[in-house]
Amino acid sequence: MIQIYHNSRCSKSRQCLSLIENSGKKFEVIKYLENPPTIAELTEIISKLEIEAIDLVRKKEKIWIEQFKDKVLSPKEIIEIMVKNPILIERPIVISENKAVVARPIEKALAII
Repeated sequence: MIQIYHNSRCSKSRQCLSLIENSGKKFEVIKYLENPPTIAELTEIISKLEIEAIDLVRKKEKIWIEQFKDKVLSPKEIIEIMVKNPILIERPIVISENKAVVARPIEKALAII
C-alpha cells in the first residue's frame, strides 16, 4: 500500500495526493502535522529515502532559522527536532514498500506509484 505524508495546506502535497488518488491504487494518507512520526518511524523513512536527516528539513521555516540554523547537530538530534516540530519535515513524502521519495516535483512520485 502507498503512504503519503500529507499537509493539506501545501499545494504540492495536494497535487501529489490527487496523483495518487487517480492512480487507482490503495493508499493511506498520513497527516503528519496532526500525528507526527516517531523517532523510529522517521529514521526508517530517511533510510528509505536514502538521504541524510538534514536533507529532509525545511530549512526556510521560521522555527529552523530562529532556533537551529547555525547549530551543529547530529543526525539523531535533527530527527528529534523534526519529530517535535513536524512542520520542519519536507513534504510530500510518498512511500511504497521499501522505496520512498520526497515528491518535489510531484512527478517523482510516479517512480513508486
